[in-house]
Amino acid sequence: MTKAATKAAVGKTILVADDDLSVRTVLTQALKREGYEVLAADNGATLYQWVMEGRGDLVITDVMMPGENGLDLIPKIHRRAPDMRVIVISAQNALTTAVSASEKGALDYLAKPFDIDELLSVVKNALRRRPAGEQNNAGAAQEAAHVAAALDKSFVVGQSRAMQDIYRTIARLRSADLTVLMTGESGTGKEVVARAFHQFSRFKEGPFVAVNMAAIPRELIESELFGHEKGAFTGATQRHIGKFEQAAGGTLFLDEIGDMPLEAQTRLLRVLQEGEFTPVGARRHVKAQVRVIAATHQDLRARVRDGRFREDLYYRLNVVPLHVPPLRERTEDIPALVQHFLRQSGTLKVLEPAAMAVFRTHGWPGNVRELENAVRRLAALHTEDVIDASAAQSALSAAAIAGAAQADSAQSDIAAMVAQALSADAGLMAGTDVYGRIIRMVEKPLIVRMLAMTGGNQIKAAELLGLNRNTLRKKIRDLEIDVKKGGRS
Repeated sequence: MTKAATKAAVGKTILVADDDLSVRTVLTQALKREGYEVLAADNGATLYQWVMEGRGDLVITDVMMPGENGLDLIPKIHRRAPDMRVIVISAQNALTTAVSASEKGALDYLAKPFDIDELLSVVKNALRRRPAGEQNNAGAAQEAAHVAAALDKSFVVGQSRAMQDIYRTIARLRSADLTVLMTGESGTGKEVVARAFHQFSRFKEGPFVAVNMAAIPRELIESELFGHEKGAFTGATQRHIGKFEQAAGGTLFLDEIGDMPLEAQTRLLRVLQEGEFTPVGARRHVKAQVRVIAATHQDLRARVRDGRFREDLYYRLNVVPLHVPPLRERTEDIPALVQHFLRQSGTLKVLEPAAMAVFRTHGWPGNVRELENAVRRLAALHTEDVIDASAAQSALSAAAIAGAAQADSAQSDIAAMVAQALSADAGLMAGTDVYGRIIRMVEKPLIVRMLAMTGGNQIKAAELLGLNRNTLRKKIRDLEIDVKKGGRS
């Protein structure tokens, strides 16, 4: 027990409620070593009685206990003791638990099994914070119900430690409008996490607008983001509302932010600093009433060092950094994800343990997106209700079947994207180069994907694309594509 810990803990009593004796014992011993007084119970009723008696400076409570749910206990505690800090610990490792705990007034949430040093740090910091009563929201029960309903529409699934950290961040930022910068490989679900941030925030009643910076030709980026007036440039035959204005009152998700050209980065920085923007060709200023979430699979710090990304913009975006891990680093989440995608497919099929083992040992280079495709193929094509290991392996190795199914889906997606681009921007229809403009929109993401598939091998990528090697190099340079040998591009 350190002198600092003793001084911070002096005169402080921690109330603990958990029906697991081993958890109560570990908590009691660890807290007492730090100098706290501890009262521990195996149920919520005893805990609440202590609160009624005016005892305790902080509560640590489990969720599922005999007699009363720990989450339902929080509002009762705060009605009796508005200043009481509450920390929730739970084996129910889901986004609903983390967010509901926050909505009901908990100061923090830790998933079991938790790190005891982390919990002690949370306790110490909690006792330094403002009283809990100043932080509570009215109508917490109704908000918790909304959270549970919203989760049903979310694809954020997982019980791994990495996902628990994401859940806690979402819960903590529910009332804030801080900018979030997400990093992670393609297919990890960054947009899904961004949508969860939106669903569980004060912006949830507004629109969620996503834009992929890698898919927009550099000459159209400012018009796409900020809009333009009629006659602002050749081909601007009518006024266009940009993404910032479309997302007013909601969330703007800027995917693949690392692909944004430097000149557009300058304008984005100005918008984030000043809170307003001017559409191309306009004199009017428009308030940027949006919450911005950005994402990238690239190393932005390296791009800053190389002069390809503004350092000041990086720090402006990176207020809340969040890493979304690849699926291979959270394989314990695969069973829950499989069940989720099976439910989404509207099937009652199940995987036998051996089939699940096949999925858990697969490398998943395409991450969650690849897993979703495999499960949906099995749901659609497997004729038996129980999916065995052979079927699971076939779903992963039958490239011809998968390729045909995905090609049809991709063709439909591309057709929809072309139609959307033409209807969203009248400027694309101006002049006689519609074909060239559309091709430029898909050229960069296609080359980026080929380089990723070949580990940055430009010779192999050129061969797959059917391009001359020098032509590919010129396109890489002109499109400002970052190439990393042996890794992602």
